[in-house]
Amino acid sequence: MGRFIKALAAIIMIVCTVACDSDRYIAISGYAQGGTYTVKINLRGVSEKPEAIAAHIDTLLLAIDNTMSGYNRGSVLSRVNAGEQVELNDMFRDIYALSYDVWEKTGGAVDVSAGPLFDAWGFGFKNGEMPSAARVDSLRGLCGMERLGPCADSAVTRHPVLNFNAIAQGYSCDIVADYLKSIGVRDMLVDIGEIYCCGLNPEGRGWSIGVDLPVDGNDTPGAQLKGIWNSGGKAAGVVTSGNYRKFYVRDGKKYAHTVDPRTGYPVSHHLLSATIIAPDAATADAYATYCMVIGYDEAAKFINSAPDIEGYLIYEKDGEMLTWASPGCIIE
Repeated sequence: MGRFIKALAAIIMIVCTVACDSDRYIAISGYAQGGTYTVKINLRGVSEKPEAIAAHIDTLLLAIDNTMSGYNRGSVLSRVNAGEQVELNDMFRDIYALSYDVWEKTGGAVDVSAGPLFDAWGFGFKNGEMPSAARVDSLRGLCGMERLGPCADSAVTRHPVLNFNAIAQGYSCDIVADYLKSIGVRDMLVDIGEIYCCGLNPEGRGWSIGVDLPVDGNDTPGAQLKGIWNSGGKAAGVVTSGNYRKFYVRDGKKYAHTVDPRTGYPVSHHLLSATIIAPDAATADAYATYCMVIGYDEAAKFINSAPDIEGYLIYEKDGEMLTWASPGCIIE
């Protein structure tokens, strides 16, 4: 997940009119979370004006920034991490509860309380690089949601350093999508770094989402693809996680941004990227990270055993890039 920044005024574009006079698709775009976002919706049956919809989306993204951004020093998260006594809002409690549930279900492989480790390796909210084994061991003692408990209010009194990056972009998509559904939108694609979609695109088909080719140097989303997934009209969160954009190399060894909280070290295996399709984007976000932590073999087993989840894995074997897709995941 990218850095948060406060959302700027959205730009609204009428992109096309299709099928019948009652179908009117627009695209709303702006700046948030360290990059741009795009929301494409069909205004059929929606009474809200496009300008009002854009303003509300920006308001939601600003609220998310003020709650869980580790780069916004005044956010609830930053103040919690600084050890301040701060009143938690409902959004913070909600994402903490989701994170605790994921931590339990993944056996600690996805742990938002592992902020000290992410910072130490330089993949969190602070500069860091190549911590010693002794430092890694000491920081592991500060991590682990078992010491915090399931309740956000009681957890923050134990002075954690939290990092919601494994779930926050997907969560942001869900928040925006829930608002759009509440005003009657049925056809949408919400892209805030991660994706939520439902219904049909302007051509009357399911939304098509490309999977980036997971090679070092492919830093532009959509520039090089290794497959395209089509929603078929169903509602789904779609998230890809990989280790080909955030990493550094020291003494000929690559250290990627996926840190296994259970060991304290960046992962080293042959899984290049994991795309997860789930009922919501927060779930897809969390489990894409989980797959990158556990590696190809365990990820394939997990996806096959998990209800309501499909997956597409790209991995390397004997110098060759290979792909695997679960039975319900059709990749073109």
